[in-house]
Amino acid sequence: MSLFEDGSSGKSHMIEFSHVNKRYGDFHALVDINAQVRKGEVVVVCGPSGSGKSTLIRTVNRLEEIQSGTLTFDGASVHAKMSSRDLNRLRSRIGFVFQSFNLFPHMSALDNVMLSPIRIRGLSRTEAHDKAMLLLNRVGLANKAYSFPAQLSGGQQQRVAIARALAMEPPAMLFDEPTSALDPEMVGEVLAVMRSLAGDGMTMMCVTHEMTFAREVADRVWFMDAGSILSMDEPKHFFSNPEHPRAQRFLADLHAR
Repeated sequence: MSLFEDGSSGKSHMIEFSHVNKRYGDFHALVDINAQVRKGEVVVVCGPSGSGKSTLIRTVNRLEEIQSGTLTFDGASVHAKMSSRDLNRLRSRIGFVFQSFNLFPHMSALDNVMLSPIRIRGLSRTEAHDKAMLLLNRVGLANKAYSFPAQLSGGQQQRVAIARALAMEPPAMLFDEPTSALDPEMVGEVLAVMRSLAGDGMTMMCVTHEMTFAREVADRVWFMDAGSILSMDEPKHFFSNPEHPRAQRFLADLHAR
């Protein structure tokens, strides 16, 4: 069993979309989505801007509501009626890394990572401190524990954000374009942490334009356009012989840049 795999559940799917639809007024943002992410699987979601990638991933922890269909996370219905407490409990099990870091600017890197385990999981400050230091070491930032976000580079802030998400010991991690706000020289340090998590068996959904990461790390690549998933392929097949004409154009455009 991998480091991050939970042997308590007999279900092989960590995330499952069934006929999921999402609208913003008259705009159909997600169109009849049917897809599954297996436990321990790394799925990269790619496609042109405005294709619905970020909307899709944000439905998994209910940052976006859906109008119809069902979405389950580790067997639990994400969009069922539930109390705010139950919703917070659900979200605590789904690590989410945003494009814009979302660290608390008045708190050190260490305190950012410690906050949720203390408030939500009830850890003592000593327990939370020790755990946070281990995680900051894991992302290569133990020496920045007492630095504030403004004192950190964008890549360092994003690595703190990953450590913060991991502090809740989630069985899955969602990444919503985690490198798109970074200068090119900082992208690699964040992707290295993501590669490490994937290597340890973490279930991951990643919305990203980093096609090298998709080619090397993903188990499957979902290609989206106009709110639909048009293909779900292994990276080797997707990059060498994409079947859908829209995916062919997307990759041709990337190669032309």
